[in-house]
Amino acid sequence: MTQGTLRIAWAAAILAAAVASSASAQTPAINTLKGKIFDAKMAQQTFANGLHHCSELNGSNFYFQQRDRVLNLDDYHHSLDNLVMQRVFNPDTKQPWGEQDAEKRWQQVKAQAAKDQETCALVTSLPDLQKQLDAMQQTAASQSQTPPATK
Repeated sequence: MTQGTLRIAWAAAILAAAVASSASAQTPAINTLKGKIFDAKMAQQTFANGLHHCSELNGSNFYFQQRDRVLNLDDYHHSLDNLVMQRVFNPDTKQPWGEQDAEKRWQQVKAQAAKDQETCALVTSLPDLQKQLDAMQQTAASQSQTPPATK
């Protein structure tokens, strides 16, 4: 190889390394954002009926899918207490409702209320996430096309 060819090969290697490092620095952030967008789109599909109630799903209510309605946590807790006091038959345990059954169900619906609130927030953020992704991809593309500055 001639000295000129070596210089060109060396410059090309430096340029490729610079492009690869700037692109790889963006890749984890872009991949994370793509993951959030995927999660938001999946939530949009799996929670489609509940999305109509997002204004009510603020952590103090939960979406009751079987009846397509929103239930208040405090009212639901009161109902669970009544089931226990009246010893109503619990079809899940095949016995009357007990304190442990009610507590277990109460923990489930509290978790459901929090999850519903998170799902609504995630789906609502989808347009912003998409804008962020577009901006990051444009930045990454422009950085990969711009040659590194020389001294």
